[in-house]
Amino acid sequence: MKVDVLLGLQWGDEGKGKIVDVLTPRYDVVARFQGGPNAGHTLEFEGQKYILRSIPSGIFQGDKVNIIGNGVVLDPALFRAEAVVLAASGHDLTRRLHISKKAHLILPTHRVLDAAYEAAKGDAKVGTTGKGIGPAYTDKISRNGVRVGDILHNFEQVYRLAKGKHEQILKSMHYQYDITELEKEWLEGIEYLKQFTFVDSEFEVNSLLKEGKTILCEGAQGTMLDIDFGSYPFVTSSNTVCAGACTGLGIAPHKIGEVFGIFKAYCTRVGSGPFPTELFDETGDKMCTIGHEFGSVTGRKRRCGWIDLVALKYSVMINGVTKLIMMKSDVLDTFDTIKACVAYEIDGEEVTDFPYDITGDVEPVYAELPGWQTDMTSMQSENEFPEEFNAYLAFLEEQLEVPIQIVSVGPDRAQTIERYTEE
Repeated sequence: MKVDVLLGLQWGDEGKGKIVDVLTPRYDVVARFQGGPNAGHTLEFEGQKYILRSIPSGIFQGDKVNIIGNGVVLDPALFRAEAVVLAASGHDLTRRLHISKKAHLILPTHRVLDAAYEAAKGDAKVGTTGKGIGPAYTDKISRNGVRVGDILHNFEQVYRLAKGKHEQILKSMHYQYDITELEKEWLEGIEYLKQFTFVDSEFEVNSLLKEGKTILCEGAQGTMLDIDFGSYPFVTSSNTVCAGACTGLGIAPHKIGEVFGIFKAYCTRVGSGPFPTELFDETGDKMCTIGHEFGSVTGRKRRCGWIDLVALKYSVMINGVTKLIMMKSDVLDTFDTIKACVAYEIDGEEVTDFPYDITGDVEPVYAELPGWQTDMTSMQSENEFPEEFNAYLAFLEEQLEVPIQIVSVGPDRAQTIERYTEE
């Protein structure tokens, strides 16, 4: 057996949560492999809307096993707040959710450090979510982290030591803060965590594969925010690409099966950082309004623009994508013309390979296609797709050289159309 991997191909917010929820009935296990509560996976079904930050999106589907892998960073306070809401809506997490002992904990002082570092950057700030993700991963890499497994062993000592190091840094920065309330909520979260099953997730995942169980690995953020391959330094602190599933769950590379790459029919980005196809006109505002482009975690307005095929081809290559999933197709229903960036013009030269640096003067080169100007939100089959939309799909498939298997035409679980049946 092999695991399948589902991840975002743009700058995050592609709609991964909905698709994990749609695909979960085909799997026995859903496992998150990286990121933290900076993720915001929104799911809508049966008239309800849920936002998941740390908990895998397969939690709503029957008796599936859900695993938070070692590559994830977990904030006990935010986890507790998220879990309590789900429990109140009738979803039994304690039975279905397993947490890796090797997952690192986000401490209250990590959140303070996040704010202090951003403030110190001034105009050069990265635009983090302020959840302490970067400082937590920094401690992990510098071998100063606190892990879930530490809750079971000398926890007070380990926590006190890590907190002390952070306080020294903050003192040297002359940063004023008060973590009294944060720490109280965090310690309550630690107690709440103790009711869950802590596992050696690398053994659990591989044992489940040996038993013939089907596993879907869920990524957070997007490929263009990857710490190695994204638009550095305006990136997240983990490997959001397919390889991150190997390190974030303890899976050998040859155990990777299908790689589902999710992208929007247009493009968005939250926070700072380069965005070649960003629109500053009424077209961009229209995309934002129709697409409800506001961060599910931060509430921040997302920057909007046309689809960027230079970046998307790069993402497909890096991840070895085998099947594509296009989200928010319906947002473009009323546009007369659809544009797609097929190259960048940099210093008078046309470039089709994603360059080392896109922070300078990058001019998108567009192909234009006719819009379909049809409401697709109630469509149930690809047979109903307008001719112009089919032409857009064919154009994208030709450019990306990977089939678009699933098309989303609205936020609800039911507004999902599968184009290709199994061979």
